[in-house]
Amino acid sequence: MSNAPNISALTDLLAGCLRNQRKSQELLYRQFYGYAMSVCLRYAPTREGALEVLNDGFLKVFTRLDQYDPAQPFKGWLRRILINASIDHYRQEVRHHHHEDVEQVEQTIASESADAFSQLAHEDLMGLVQRLSPAYRLVFNLYVMDGFTHEEIAGQLGISVGASKSNLARARENLRSLLRQINYDEYVRANR
Repeated sequence: MSNAPNISALTDLLAGCLRNQRKSQELLYRQFYGYAMSVCLRYAPTREGALEVLNDGFLKVFTRLDQYDPAQPFKGWLRRILINASIDHYRQEVRHHHHEDVEQVEQTIASESADAFSQLAHEDLMGLVQRLSPAYRLVFNLYVMDGFTHEEIAGQLGISVGASKSNLARARENLRSLLRQINYDEYVRANR
């Protein structure tokens, strides 16, 4: 199927989904599976976790489709539902993670200002982001990839703005460490 369905076909699919037609739901799921999975993979630690979030997200799409405004792009609405499903999944899985204070983090990484991320391919960065802890990965994705503010993240996750900033700073610090390790490993391999 094409990545961009024509508007009348999408309108027909959505109308069928509103009537709880299983075939329409299946076609909508198949049509947007790749896009939806790419969103979920950014937040979930594993492919299985991403699939769980994706299925939860589509369940919400099918039960809340009457709230969709057809004047808005469907993909944007779907993306928002998937991000919220990822946040819900995070809340269920990681209720007791410790969040450090932003001042502590800023002191430990204040001297590091190089932006090594600009040198990475998108796939490489996503692979490194997947290696972050769930709290760091979630805040990093919400802030860097999806453009949420720290205030919005704090509200969504039920944490302080400082904790959001701290988690982002720690995520960046961890990514820098991972990059250093990769560079060191490549250096060792090259000099054998």
